[in-house]
Amino acid sequence: MTNERNDSLKGKLAIVTGATAGIGRYTALGLAQRGAAVLITGRDPQRLNAAKSWIESKCSGAVVMTEQADFASLRQVRAMAERIIANHPAIAILVNNAGLIMTRRVMTEDGFEMTWQVNYLAPFLLTNLLLSTLKASAPARIVNVASDAQRSGRIHFDDVNRERHIIGLAYPQSKLANIMFTYALVHRLEGTGVTAIAVHPGFVASNFGNKGPIFRLLWSLIRPLQISEAQGAENSLFAATTPNLAAVSGRYLIKKKAAPTRPQSNDPDAVERLWRLSAEMVGIPGSA
Repeated sequence: MTNERNDSLKGKLAIVTGATAGIGRYTALGLAQRGAAVLITGRDPQRLNAAKSWIESKCSGAVVMTEQADFASLRQVRAMAERIIANHPAIAILVNNAGLIMTRRVMTEDGFEMTWQVNYLAPFLLTNLLLSTLKASAPARIVNVASDAQRSGRIHFDDVNRERHIIGLAYPQSKLANIMFTYALVHRLEGTGVTAIAVHPGFVASNFGNKGPIFRLLWSLIRPLQISEAQGAENSLFAATTPNLAAVSGRYLIKKKAAPTRPQSNDPDAVERLWRLSAEMVGIPGSA
């Protein structure tokens, strides 16, 4: 990516969660280079400030703001959403990028399995809390960063916390949920001018999968297939900024093209069941 600006998003606010490193940071940089004012979120204030300085050093004149919140705390997500709404009356782009991989089952302060909450429930809550502002700012975009790990995922509605199922499949389950959340937004956003798209960034060469000896071994085996963090951000930037993408609203994109997803995600009843379950978990109304 270059230091040049094209200002195609000048005057618009873009939010990127989990933007202190990896593809989130490069996504925020790409949006800044297109002229957007960028609000980056993360759980570590020092890393947030470092990412802000990095973006500003790469993009002359960039407007970068920070918001701290740990997605392992729904209380912090709510507080951050309140601050964003109070300080920013218009939001053009929301990129739900934050995520993690866990090698063991850890519970959050809210009583949910960490992967399920950080990768899915927290973005679900944040998006819903910001939805009225996004609609009022239309045309607007919601980009949910999923993963083709969804192919091995399944939503166990009676066990989303993985108490009876393999914890190693918590990540694919959460990424499938990201996609089903995107599908569920379709009729909820119809006629609003807000487009929702899920994307697969590709196998990115980062520290994201460096979580214990088994993951490190698997990561090393696929390293020849991995792409750079900048390349991994390209699909998110395509979904966030390309004009006239209403036709692919509610779709899952790989390399900027619509791709198939697990059969469970194409079951309207399962999609709506997940929405209702998620709404109950985070404490918001569950109706359409």
